[in-house]
Amino acid sequence: MTDLRVYDHISGAVGWTPLVRLRRAVEGLAAEVFAKIEFMNPMGSAKDRIARFMIEKALREGRLRSGDVVVENSSGNTAMGLAMMAAREGLTCRMVVRRQTSQEKLDCLRALGVELILVDGALPPDDPESYNRKARQVVARTPRAFFPDQHNNRANNEAHYRGTGPEIWKQMEERIDVLVAGIGTGGTICGVARYLKEQDRRIRVIAVDPVGSVFHDYFRTGRPGTSRPSLLEGLGDEEIIGCPEFELIDDMLQVSDRDAFLAARDLARLEAILAGGSSGAALWGVRTIASRLDRPARIVTVFPDSGSRYLSTIYNDDWMRRH
Repeated sequence: MTDLRVYDHISGAVGWTPLVRLRRAVEGLAAEVFAKIEFMNPMGSAKDRIARFMIEKALREGRLRSGDVVVENSSGNTAMGLAMMAAREGLTCRMVVRRQTSQEKLDCLRALGVELILVDGALPPDDPESYNRKARQVVARTPRAFFPDQHNNRANNEAHYRGTGPEIWKQMEERIDVLVAGIGTGGTICGVARYLKEQDRRIRVIAVDPVGSVFHDYFRTGRPGTSRPSLLEGLGDEEIIGCPEFELIDDMLQVSDRDAFLAARDLARLEAILAGGSSGAALWGVRTIASRLDRPARIVTVFPDSGSRYLSTIYNDDWMRRH
């Protein structure tokens, strides 16, 4: 019986995460708000979906085989999903991660056997030692390397088009007015947006981008903004990458670190949803959009990862005061 949820490997548990209606965190707003709780995936984030999809696709196509080395640059969550798949398929993981990534994520990755290559997240994007450049260096010098390239590989989007989007559509009983989600690699919001707009082209899609990312200015003007470091992990980028499909996005909001983190804390205290900063950014986006509505709406959002990965940062009072 499929409803017993018995799997041959932990990766079988990826997907069909719960949808939860928010109440106290959106009290007084003219909207019904539902959040897709993606940290209920086995490695704790929405990135489990793309890790499984990309690895399985590469294995089917013969571009990857047991014993190969998976190389990626990641804020931590994709790296964990890839580590899950590496354990299943007999692969090795070598991940480029910003040194500023939360200690909890770094410890989790080491526990999963991932080889970490730490880079300075403050380096400009054209620096050969920067986050987006370093991974390609590692690929070039690593025998039998496989580079999923989550930032530019549209298989990222396809994973959410095939999985997350249909799940949300069914869970929302085919009645959605607005999708609000953060934009990082762009895979989640654009994959889901494409599917939902195919079902109902009236659905509006609102992206939330952090201050310091180049996406917001690019969406508004067609020219990338000037990037600067952000404390918010997993959202935004320092350069234009290949996965965002800006034509699927109807509007884009810009959130500060402070607003995202305080909203994440609200989620924990008002809804008992302990989520990360990108979830706080999504909640801030929902509140902003809902406050502008001229009639009631059904809004769905995505909470990508768990707050347990940020206990030393967002949920640490001393760290919050310092920053």
